[in-house]
Amino acid sequence: MRGVFLGTCLSSAENGGKAVLLTGLKLQMLHQRGFLFEWIPVCLAIGIGLYFSLTFEPGSSLLWGAGMTALGLLIFARWFGEALSPIAIGGMLIVIGFLLAAERAHDVASPVLGFRYYGPIEGRVVNLDRSGSDALRITLDQVVLEDVLPERTPSRVRISLHSDQSHSVDPTPGLRIMTTGHLSPPGGPVEPGGFDFQRHAWFAQLGAVGYTRVPILAIAPAHEGSAGLAVFRVRMAAQERIVDVLPGDTGGFAVAVTTGARSAISQTALEDLRASNLAHLLAISGLHMGLLTAFVFGLLRAIFALIPPLALRWPSRKMAAVGALIAASGYLALSGGNVATERAFIMVAVALCAIMVNRRAISLRAVAIAAIIVLVLRPEALLGPGFQMSFAATTALVAVFGYMRDHRITIGPKWAQPVIGVLLASGISGFATAPVGAAHFNAISHYGLLANLLSVPVMGTVVVPAAVLALCLAPIGLDWIGLWIMGVGLSWILEVGAFVAGLDGARSFIHGPASFVLPLMALGCLWMILWQGRMRYAGIAAVLLAFLFWGATSRPVGLIAENGTLVGVMTSEGRALSKPKGAGFIAKNWLENDGEATEQLVAAGRWPSDGAGVLPGGKTLVHLSGKRAVEGFEGCAPDQIIVASVRMEAKGLSCDVYDPVRLRNMGAVAVYVDKSGLTLKSVRDVTGTRLWTSWRGDQ
Repeated sequence: MRGVFLGTCLSSAENGGKAVLLTGLKLQMLHQRGFLFEWIPVCLAIGIGLYFSLTFEPGSSLLWGAGMTALGLLIFARWFGEALSPIAIGGMLIVIGFLLAAERAHDVASPVLGFRYYGPIEGRVVNLDRSGSDALRITLDQVVLEDVLPERTPSRVRISLHSDQSHSVDPTPGLRIMTTGHLSPPGGPVEPGGFDFQRHAWFAQLGAVGYTRVPILAIAPAHEGSAGLAVFRVRMAAQERIVDVLPGDTGGFAVAVTTGARSAISQTALEDLRASNLAHLLAISGLHMGLLTAFVFGLLRAIFALIPPLALRWPSRKMAAVGALIAASGYLALSGGNVATERAFIMVAVALCAIMVNRRAISLRAVAIAAIIVLVLRPEALLGPGFQMSFAATTALVAVFGYMRDHRITIGPKWAQPVIGVLLASGISGFATAPVGAAHFNAISHYGLLANLLSVPVMGTVVVPAAVLALCLAPIGLDWIGLWIMGVGLSWILEVGAFVAGLDGARSFIHGPASFVLPLMALGCLWMILWQGRMRYAGIAAVLLAFLFWGATSRPVGLIAENGTLVGVMTSEGRALSKPKGAGFIAKNWLENDGEATEQLVAAGRWPSDGAGVLPGGKTLVHLSGKRAVEGFEGCAPDQIIVASVRMEAKGLSCDVYDPVRLRNMGAVAVYVDKSGLTLKSVRDVTGTRLWTSWRGDQ
């Protein structure tokens, strides 16, 4: 009887504990009423992130099951009661995010070149830009390749012009051209867990990339074509006019902030802007779009106020918002409508529409609406640094200034509020975006706040108004006045960038984090901002944990390029590379991911003179570069790993051999040290088999 009684008491206590927990959960959810809308994009982002984190492509049965799950959660949300139904709805939104990403990935599907191609390339010019090596790049659609069936021909290809094109035609929008060049499928990450260009190219419908060393030939004139090409021509004409009035890097900077093209600015100026944390001024982002619309909005309100009948009888504030929205739409079209500018336009449009319907323009809800629109239209944008940095900065600014407004917190005297506001905005946005920038670009600008304080006000008070003035004066041929004023402001920013970049210790480098670190950090920050009540401080623990994981992230002791052209081994002095030249892009990325600013030539000087990089445990990495090295190879020992840049017969060898044939089915390979010794992990192990991958075994 005593045992039965004791069991009954324990059972009652257990049920009572569950009831207390359930009651506490219900109270917490009821406390969040009125603040749950902002969680919609967070849930969508979780679902999108889950889709991209898979190592297999979900089939139709799984997608149908996910759809039924979302429908079931929506139905059962009514059964959970008012308190717990948001949990079911949140689960439904996560599933919807997953399905949105899957639908988008299938919707943009287009042929990808499956082999290395050399021969005639024909297509229509749809975009112009420059590569990291400052070579002009042309993107073509309506592509024709010799002996390649139309259904297997990529929708778009991008070729770099690597020779003197002085005797070539000028590639203009819509012009149909022909050349002879090399094309290959988009490459995968340079190391496991690195930036996946294959995935990026898939969503850009870019089926091949390559280069040509011969002049391009025009084979058909540019026709009127689509509205997109017409806008492209306007952009090109604007670029030519700006460069004529403002030569050099100043003109290149002006072209970048007006049309989004960076082809006219030098690599030296770009590097200075990056080192001083001013590179964001080149991209047409929320800052530019916000400054432009704010200036137009304020200007229109001032004009309307000078017309008493209009100001007294018409809603001048709403009319100014309409005018600012039209200006923002024109800016979007002029800039080419890339993803970053679309995102900035959506955020500004939401704020202006809020003014039109008498709602608060700047709020977390407005930021959430913008994020929802972007994620629904382009789920893949979630993975890009542009999306992450812009929404991190915007969310932090709105949260901090909203808190100060609601609690009537002011800093300093009233007359100094504009200056203090700029200081706070620069500090808050810099603090919010620093971890994201460091994770993606492996660099921290130590004087970025100083550079932004000296530059951002000039951008808002000089450059943007001057650009609007130039546009207004263009019909009468006096646009040079606005452009000259614009050039003064941009020259100042370039001087600030060069000065700050030249300071001692202006920039330091940091190794990249594990893939889960940024999501954990983002969720922790969002929890602190969005959750109501004392439990919000639990987000601090998540952020601290993310930084701890970041610090504990270890770099591979060995790296093998996906085509076997380069090998790297970690030494006490840093990464040692097997070649002083060649595979420069891969070498640069490896060293940056290590948190090192060393040149490839310096890293190659660390490579052992005997040609074998030493790994922990006594194993060595031997790199055979070229046919002669492979043909002259006599044999190997079991403790060696042989990497060849050309095909190599591995039969009869006692060592492990990685040549282009084997690597084609694996991608780049990283060597890690764990408790069991050395572990080799390939890109395929991390990314798996997805729509955008093309492993040999899957063909």
